[in-house]
Amino acid sequence: MSSIEPLMMELRSRYPSLIDLPIAQVEAELQLKTRLINADPGDRLFDEGKPCLGFPLVLQGEICVSRSSADGVRTMELYRVTPGEICVVSASSLLAHRNLNAQGTAVTCSRLMLLAPDLFERWTAHPAFRQFVFGVFSERLTDLMNLIDAIAFQRLDRRLAHHLLGHGQYLRTTHHALADELGTVREIVTRLLNRFAAAGYVSLGRERIEVLDALSLRAVASGQITSF
Repeated sequence: MSSIEPLMMELRSRYPSLIDLPIAQVEAELQLKTRLINADPGDRLFDEGKPCLGFPLVLQGEICVSRSSADGVRTMELYRVTPGEICVVSASSLLAHRNLNAQGTAVTCSRLMLLAPDLFERWTAHPAFRQFVFGVFSERLTDLMNLIDAIAFQRLDRRLAHHLLGHGQYLRTTHHALADELGTVREIVTRLLNRFAAAGYVSLGRERIEVLDALSLRAVASGQITSF
């Protein structure tokens, strides 16, 4: 077995749409047109406004893709990329030959394969991989439309209550991180959390939120409780 075969097998196991590509071609291109990247939590992988240097395929870990406000003070998470998924910001940048319109940061220890731009264009010429890429585009567009709807039309207390659910009884995070994820500022999140705590829905600690009354939080999230 050549040194490149284990990597090719791992890549194909994560991205089955690549199985249709000829083995010999993939082996040669992996050696000449790709670069492996190991990232620690918090490492910046690409920057908003900069050229896209390649197309990332995530083999291990998790990448957060976000946008920053004009003053750079606030950020909003758009989506996350895990093994077997793709970054539509990178894809759109390469396909349109434009600079990136978001930034990518490693959430956990991550391992990525970075395809050279010309290799990405060649692989998208293959029907299976092209269908996979544009299928993810469709899914991400739906997610972003839902995010826009939530930001534009839903009350922040409902969005925060919904966000606190589904993580078990304990959620380890900061008020600042919650604000970034919800597209608002820390002070508003802190004020709402204090109201939730005063109502007995949650208990607040240092970088820790305990859900005490999930039923009431669900009622807030669905709009049944509007006292806030």
